[in-house]
Amino acid sequence: MHIYPRFWVYIRNYGSWYTTVVRHAKEPYCKNDTTMKKIKIGILFGIIAGIIDVIPMIMQKLTWDANISAFTMWIIVGFLISTIDLKINPIIKGILIAFLVLLPSAILIGWNEPFTLIPIAIMTTILGGLLGFSIHKFSK
Repeated sequence: MHIYPRFWVYIRNYGSWYTTVVRHAKEPYCKNDTTMKKIKIGILFGIIAGIIDVIPMIMQKLTWDANISAFTMWIIVGFLISTIDLKINPIIKGILIAFLVLLPSAILIGWNEPFTLIPIAIMTTILGGLLGFSIHKFSK
């Protein structure tokens, strides 16, 4: 997709023919406007979830790399929840995506300290479900 100042250009493949559809950016029912709104909502709620997750970590005086890692994970989870189109319950979708994003870090954390995964899994379940529900509700 190429973006020109006031036009969206879509190149679609119909069989073996490629057609170009040029639509004005202000045109109603432009799918890109609703997608961008949903992405902004996802990132905003991801930031909120990141702050909620990091507050107890700061109170426990964990290292800054762990805090920054958790915060950025929730921003990415918010973005992915808002862009991935799964036809399942939004709460389950949020939990599933949150655990999939957490999985590589959970392997590293659990290798040395397996009992620390219990509070991480609880927070991931709660925040992932809330994030999925909130993004679904506010992006309509």
